[in-house]
Amino acid sequence: MARLPKLAVFDLDYTLWPFWVDTHVDPPFHKGSDGAVRDRRGQAVRLYPEVRDVLERLQSLEVPVAAASRTGEIEGANQLLELFDLDRYFVHREIYPGSKVTHFERLRQKTGVVFSEMIFFDDEKRNILDVSKLGTERSYLHPCPEWNESPNPNSRPGDICKGPRWALRSGPVDEPHLKHKTERKSRRHFQVYL
Repeated sequence: MARLPKLAVFDLDYTLWPFWVDTHVDPPFHKGSDGAVRDRRGQAVRLYPEVRDVLERLQSLEVPVAAASRTGEIEGANQLLELFDLDRYFVHREIYPGSKVTHFERLRQKTGVVFSEMIFFDDEKRNILDVSKLGTERSYLHPCPEWNESPNPNSRPGDICKGPRWALRSGPVDEPHLKHKTERKSRRHFQVYL
């Protein structure tokens, strides 16, 4: 069986949902009678459709999940996690402005998990680069139709999870937005097949 991370850490904005919680929507949020999550103006807000499947799969593999977000809208981000019923997946939350390095140092202190046993999913390359210096495995989440490779899980050992327009990948990638082929398997890469 493939080696699993001891902690999976997710950014929030443009990783779990398609907006910045501090600029593109207006907190506070609420759940309407139709079950839709809406902002103060009544605008519906949503998750990326694959988010629940990814988090459910990690939970089924007994991989703890944490959030690391630099948003200034702390209350709104936490409120969305609760309204989308995602708070049950996240055992730790580091949601506040500042460096992702600080988030990860606090996660290491709270969990005892060493950086090399964590995997990090984010949409911003600067965050990936900062955190990678700590020794974490990192995956760049990027909408890229060219990554629609074979559906055969054996043909894509670097993929953590794939959707029709995105991929979660494990392992070091220098310019992930330019890579259209999966990386070769390495002893250091985490592998989780859905």
